[in-house]
Amino acid sequence: METTMKKGKAVAVSISDESLDEKKSDPSAMSAGRISARNASSKYDFVKVKVWLGDNADHYYVLSRFLLSRMLTVTKIPNHVAIKIALELKKLLIDNSLLDVSQSDLEVNLFKLMERRGYGEEYINRYRMMTRFHHQRVPLVILVCGTACAGKSTIATQLAQRLNLPNVLQTDMVYELLRTSTDAPLVSNPVWARDFNSPEELITEFCRECRIVRKGLAGDLKKAMKDGKPIIIEGIHIDPSIYLMDEEKTTNSNTRKDETNMMPITSNDNNGAPIDHSTEVSSGGLISSTIKAPVLEDDKSSPNVEDKEEGMLDSQSADVRDHPGCVGLGDNTCHAVENGCVHQGETLKESDPQTNSPVKKEKPAAEPIIVPIVLRMAEFDHKALLEEWISTRTFGDKCLTQDQDKLISNLKTIQDYLCSFESRGLTVVNISATTFPQTLDWLHSHLLQCIEKGIIAAEARSNAQDNLDVENG
Repeated sequence: METTMKKGKAVAVSISDESLDEKKSDPSAMSAGRISARNASSKYDFVKVKVWLGDNADHYYVLSRFLLSRMLTVTKIPNHVAIKIALELKKLLIDNSLLDVSQSDLEVNLFKLMERRGYGEEYINRYRMMTRFHHQRVPLVILVCGTACAGKSTIATQLAQRLNLPNVLQTDMVYELLRTSTDAPLVSNPVWARDFNSPEELITEFCRECRIVRKGLAGDLKKAMKDGKPIIIEGIHIDPSIYLMDEEKTTNSNTRKDETNMMPITSNDNNGAPIDHSTEVSSGGLISSTIKAPVLEDDKSSPNVEDKEEGMLDSQSADVRDHPGCVGLGDNTCHAVENGCVHQGETLKESDPQTNSPVKKEKPAAEPIIVPIVLRMAEFDHKALLEEWISTRTFGDKCLTQDQDKLISNLKTIQDYLCSFESRGLTVVNISATTFPQTLDWLHSHLLQCIEKGIIAAEARSNAQDNLDVENG
């Protein structure tokens, strides 16, 4: 069942499974699909489909198959299949003159197309779960720890691409910014390239520098927490003990609040940590200049630039996550008729201030989901990579090739320290070139599980708070 909008009224249009099968088996339709696959641009990229939201259909967003395909990849559907499903959905709507459709009907047809390609209930549930995640604005912080040449940047970038997370922040950038732009007690030589009397002294200095970098990240983390946006932080200057300590503080704080309200809630192990701003050192808003996850382009039917622009936000647009149901397509633009939202030059009639609905009480920010991950590589492989890497670098204006054994020993000491937190529930992942795709796939699944647990905990807290508000009148 499809729904079109004419003068604010819903018009039902029935599309049977047989008609979908007929289009799929029609040679001319298949030929058109092959033509579209060969060309990056097609007529479907220049036709806008409005997806209406809410019970009264009072706001909408423009469907973008680019953003839809990115959302499908989050559910672990291969990128080339996600692109085809997004194209098939848009073709279905346009060919049936459904240029105005409700969110629920859009999802019904999307899920049918997913099932026909063998991506059934498991993938549909993931899609719905990620929709709830974006709608609830649950902050997500993924920490990728490890020593040099452990694959931190590669893993972080690949995970950002798979999970459609735009922000990857490197602690090396923060370290250099703090060292050169502030009076922070940091030196140019990395900690593992210096001389220490004992491993304990090395770890003490490493933890000191990590705390400084942690304070440098406070501004960016605070913004991510406030806006409910995900971020990946990767680098060597991440001490898990700092974040585990913050997480314990959060758990204790939540327990005290729950006891006060006489409504205890079971805390989730993956709930995140508050940010300590007592001695905050701003890193200058590095989120605005972070690495952007690359867009996969392994399929010639990838949406063109014009199609990508359909989902982009401008300075006057309302965030799509302000409205339920429109988060399934990522950071798309929502057009709220009542609120007069604007999208790419389209002007909507301004609402009368006197007729505006009363402002709802803003809910407290959701507790963040913090997922620390330590990467560990087999000693033989790691040593070979480190030797090659060290031979091409200089520290303190001199090459330390002759001190390779000392540098590798220092790095191993740091790695052993990071891996020691495995006994406290930290995820330690073994990295190998031969099993890298399988490791990446496992991490993808692991993060989806952490997100799901965080959403369940957030919903439990929200329901408890709503019940408390009702009791208090």
